[in-house]
Amino acid sequence: MTKKVVIGLSGGVDSSVAAYLLKEQGYEVEALFMQNWNDTVGLKSEECPFEEDVLFAQMVAKKLGIPFHFVDLSTEYRAQVIDYMFSEYEQGRTPNPDVLCNREIKFDVFLKKALELGADYVATGHYCRKETKIVDGKEVYSLLAGVDNNKDQSYFLCQLSQEQLSKAMFPIGEIEKPEVREIARKAKLASAEKKDSQGICFVGKVDLPVFLQQKLKAKKGKIIEILPEKADEIVPKSDSLEAISMPYEFKPEHGNVVGDHNGAHFFTVGQRKGLNVGGKKEPLFVIGTDVVKNIIYVGMGHGHPLLERKALFIPKKEIHWIREDLMPNEECERRYDIRIRYRQPLQKGTIYFKKDGLYILFDEPQRAVVAGQFAAWYDGDELIGSGVID
Repeated sequence: MTKKVVIGLSGGVDSSVAAYLLKEQGYEVEALFMQNWNDTVGLKSEECPFEEDVLFAQMVAKKLGIPFHFVDLSTEYRAQVIDYMFSEYEQGRTPNPDVLCNREIKFDVFLKKALELGADYVATGHYCRKETKIVDGKEVYSLLAGVDNNKDQSYFLCQLSQEQLSKAMFPIGEIEKPEVREIARKAKLASAEKKDSQGICFVGKVDLPVFLQQKLKAKKGKIIEILPEKADEIVPKSDSLEAISMPYEFKPEHGNVVGDHNGAHFFTVGQRKGLNVGGKKEPLFVIGTDVVKNIIYVGMGHGHPLLERKALFIPKKEIHWIREDLMPNEECERRYDIRIRYRQPLQKGTIYFKKDGLYILFDEPQRAVVAGQFAAWYDGDELIGSGVID
């Protein structure tokens, strides 16, 4: 019996080629376009124009001769992704909405809609792979990096569960981007030359402070520069995991006021743009924020010592295992490759599993370790688990 696959057809070239390949492989394919956002507040440009995306998706579905369906998930998206974003920024943390979108929308609400259409599987245009193996007599699903190192999107799926993976298909995970474009051209798909979308998942490229001001008020505060020689006063004296994994604690007396800002919750560690402070030999970077006192702390130059940290902590409640069978059942330490942001090269490190959570100690100090972001750990090509940085 032919399996039915519902493809999340966005109008972009990746999902278009995924749909084409599934049909070529003999699956019964149907397209489902999801509208997750219909607001233009804060958009820098029409990078993700809804009407154009729908049109491209419809043209691709017609070309492939597959049924086309439309579903409006904007209410769920606002509640489960955008409201979470606002809440995290308000607390001085930096969320990753794309990870949340995949966990809460594409492989939850959207998946349920696909199953209502009779789908056996749901497919997306993600550059990643899935493997099925038998462990202790039970099927276990592995999430693997995409073959194209430049486009690997496994990090964005770091919060998926075994149940979600069981229904997932990633048809272009074994292909590199140039080949995807070439397949689209040869198949004469309308999206063959369409530019890739950028910015927040389903929202587009935004002016973040303007976007966030829908819920978070602008308020004047001070920008304080911390000189490199002050680092010794701020870096913990102890080498314990607990000490070196905590964000640096800054105080106004550690530096000098060099400017003003419109709200500490609009900034994140490692940020360079938007500070508007001139007269410096090198660029200023955000090295810390205090949303309670509404202060931004900055350091001059890429090499400022307080831009880097050796370790991070993930509380127990924020730890997620894709491969639950690999989860330790006692305190221990393991070597993994780690990524703390999309497209970051994998970093070598040791994970220390403790009762209250886990500590990641990197072989080399890491730039811009940001609370609210996800750290994901890999064993070779396989993404094993992830968690929200404290």
